[in-house]
Amino acid sequence: MGKKIVVITGSPRKNGNSFAMTEAFIQAAEAKGHQITRFDAAMRKVGGCRACETCFKTGKACSFDDDFNLVAPAILEADAVVFTMPVYWYSIPAQIKGVIDRLFSFVVGGRDIAGKECAVIACCEEEDMSVLDGVRIPLERSAALMKWQMVGAVLVPGVLNVGDIEKTDGCRQAAALADKF
Repeated sequence: MGKKIVVITGSPRKNGNSFAMTEAFIQAAEAKGHQITRFDAAMRKVGGCRACETCFKTGKACSFDDDFNLVAPAILEADAVVFTMPVYWYSIPAQIKGVIDRLFSFVVGGRDIAGKECAVIACCEEEDMSVLDGVRIPLERSAALMKWQMVGAVLVPGVLNVGDIEKTDGCRQAAALADKF
């Protein structure tokens, strides 16, 4: 039986390399019978956490009403969450960081989100694999804190320009990630 998988992207480039890997993953996951819900964080309005700790007090994940309140219910219902993004300045892009920071609302709001599966798909310009640590490590630590099982990471160095991903096996790896759910 297929799983409900939420895919959250963090790139503003619709034709970029991380989007190409995202598409490869989604196609493979849907072919396996998984139900995909996709949120392109860069095309949404999601601010950072304000640490007001009023999460779920208004019936919504966040008292400050923005597009995170569209993402949160999907995460609550999901069996798995996949984060996809390029590396920006050795870290998680701001476009998706607000979504990741606001996962805090589930903890403060007392929502049991333990037991979900999680994965990351990321790419970067430099050839040095350690550059991807700025994305991989925070997501692995966040998954552990929420008691999510990290089932895989597709990390592809050496891509910058649109289409560079086609010179790698990144899309193949992203498609293969669907087998882990």
